[in-house]
Amino acid sequence: MAQATAPTDTVSRIGRLVRLLSLAVAAAGVIMVVAGAATWFTVQGQLADEKITVSEDAGWLAGDDINGPFSAYQEAQVIEKHALAASGGKTYAELDKEDPKRETVMNGSFLRASLFTSVVSFGIAAMAAGLGVIFIMIGYALFLVARRLTTATPAAVES
Repeated sequence: MAQATAPTDTVSRIGRLVRLLSLAVAAAGVIMVVAGAATWFTVQGQLADEKITVSEDAGWLAGDDINGPFSAYQEAQVIEKHALAASGGKTYAELDKEDPKRETVMNGSFLRASLFTSVVSFGIAAMAAGLGVIFIMIGYALFLVARRLTTATPAAVES
């Protein structure tokens, strides 16, 4: 009799361990989804508070409020176009230090960097939320495995 219960006890202990792991993975997933959503909406709100619109000469999204990754990216592209036009096609680093256009191009570079930072933030937020969903699904799958292991019968363990 002792031999029949030893494998069952081991399987049951493994089942409890897998259940604990499933809860930890699912909890991490929930935290990632919440953090991703919070980051997305924070960045979106901060951009919206600036009350910037995509320039009318943009290739697409012209006139739209800048409050998301696509509008921020498009405006960064327009700023680059305007800065290069103002400098005769030269970047900030290519302009002489005495060139009066250098400050305009520098401001354009700073604005583009800020907009690109928000684009990256949106991407990281989306990735975190997406990975969170995957973690929740893995946690649920592990929970189902754990439930199966903890309810295993001695006959099922021996076969």
